[in-house]
Amino acid sequence: MNVSTTVWVITLVVMTAVLLADLFIIGRRPHEPSLRESTIWVSIYVGLALLFGLGVWFTSGATFAGEFYAGWLTEYSLSVDNLFVFVIIMSRFAVPRKLQQEVLLIGIVIALIMRGGFIAAGAALISQFAWVFYIFGAFLIYTAINFARQGEPDEGDFKENLLIRWIRRVLPVSPDFDGARLTTRDDAGKRLFTPMLVVMIAIGTTDLIFALDSIPAIFGITKEPYLVFTANVFALMGLRQLYFLLGGLLDRLVYLNLGLAFVLGFIGVKLVLEALADNNVPFINGGEHVEWAPHIPIWLSLTIILGTLAIATIASLIKSSRDKRRELVDVDS
Repeated sequence: MNVSTTVWVITLVVMTAVLLADLFIIGRRPHEPSLRESTIWVSIYVGLALLFGLGVWFTSGATFAGEFYAGWLTEYSLSVDNLFVFVIIMSRFAVPRKLQQEVLLIGIVIALIMRGGFIAAGAALISQFAWVFYIFGAFLIYTAINFARQGEPDEGDFKENLLIRWIRRVLPVSPDFDGARLTTRDDAGKRLFTPMLVVMIAIGTTDLIFALDSIPAIFGITKEPYLVFTANVFALMGLRQLYFLLGGLLDRLVYLNLGLAFVLGFIGVKLVLEALADNNVPFINGGEHVEWAPHIPIWLSLTIILGTLAIATIASLIKSSRDKRRELVDVDS
């Protein structure tokens, strides 16, 4: 896939404009979005991603379009898992509901900037060292096992990272929010930072930790930096509205981790097979390509990812409904 500098610049300008427009809307009227508003915005962002994929199809072919859709779907699903932690952070810092939109958007902007660096580093490594796929694949398989073992995160699972603890220790932080402001003054007139700053950094850095899983995962689907970047951007752009749209539905997705575990494990195995097929590591098969390593086509990858996530979601909702009915029966009895 040959992406010119002009296309890169146009893409960055358009996506930056969308984010700035989103920020302007929130900054003008901080509020808790309604279900209708959230549904409209999520639909718009999903529609834009689907249209972008069609644009890739018309300009570069079905294979690259399939890679974009598979990558976007994987990143979007992992982003839903991020929302569990975002809910915990908002609760931990007691962020008022009407301010949570701004916290999420700024945190997402921070995450996009940091993910851009991750993507550039990953692309540089892959172009120079084919054996990196072995490391990415092994890491994804390890992550998949952890996903399968762990349950839904709760507030006790959240630990403030080193950066947040350092900020709390070094910067003067007020105990209360002052609207959406990052700084305020106490009764003595002293300038203080508000908890808003700490929460935004917590959201951004937490998402960066999740990128340690998602960036290798999408490189397992496509090696094109342009598709990796745009899939990540589209997955994050609708995350704020998705947070409010799902709301209480998050705790009903009881099998999401198992679904994501299977997806990550599948991509990890796919990466290892591709590394074997292109092998040049001296102590594996004498540095020769492994002929028997099968190539998994993108249509099969997309089908497996989409099918797995659909099954996990449907099974989660069925189990949650049964559990709720059982609780009602127990209460009545």
